[in-house]
Amino acid sequence: MSSPKKTNLLDRPVCIVTGGSFGIGHAVCEKFSTAGYSVINLDIQTNPAQSKAVDWLKCDISASSEVSHCIKHIIKQYGRVDCLVSNAGIHFSGNIEDTSEEDFERVFGLNVKGAIAATKAVLPQMKLQQNGVILYMASDQALIAKHNSFAYNMSKAALASMAKTTALDYAKFQIRANAICPGTIETPLYHKAINNYVTQSGANIDKVHAEEAALQPIGRLGQASEVAALTYFLASDEARFITGSLQVIDGGYTAQ
Repeated sequence: MSSPKKTNLLDRPVCIVTGGSFGIGHAVCEKFSTAGYSVINLDIQTNPAQSKAVDWLKCDISASSEVSHCIKHIIKQYGRVDCLVSNAGIHFSGNIEDTSEEDFERVFGLNVKGAIAATKAVLPQMKLQQNGVILYMASDQALIAKHNSFAYNMSKAALASMAKTTALDYAKFQIRANAICPGTIETPLYHKAINNYVTQSGANIDKVHAEEAALQPIGRLGQASEVAALTYFLASDEARFITGSLQVIDGGYTAQ
């Protein structure tokens, strides 16, 4: 007999988030959890500050077998999966000459192959349900190019392509797929990139932050909570006619 806790879990929609411990992923986990979802965060590291309502499973998203195993375990436990937010990713700076084969494999192993593994793992259950939403956390770089971003840029364009093809292939099962394309968002990843740049260049960090904000037509950086709000909307029934799209949230940057 199922415990009362499990019965309660089975009554709630389920959202799986890859790379949900920090930054945008963390904000997505908190948003869905607050809205009444059972949220499972698949990440190689945990965040002690994350809500206890979010279930963390240690998982190396670049390892397809681990991703498949974790998601099968989740489906067995919860009996459903309503939304996958494929968010796990890493950044790498370098032009094509500066990007080694190992660098390229590392970026694609997590950013793209991890998304493929997660998608393949949730699709059988979503097809059975005749319902589900898959959201890929792409980037404004899915639409435009940026300097010294060969591998990262390509990986995000690949996610945009995955959203379109998955949307078309699985629409008959009432499964929707979209790509979210954030611009410059103030996250730990952003601060790490700025700190690395300042260390290498000797630039003034306050000036660099101000310059980054000034590059955005709206005059500031985006916040992870804003991306999470868009992600939640795209998973909701209010967005049930939106599929195969690239949803830009970049303060107007790509409109220039």
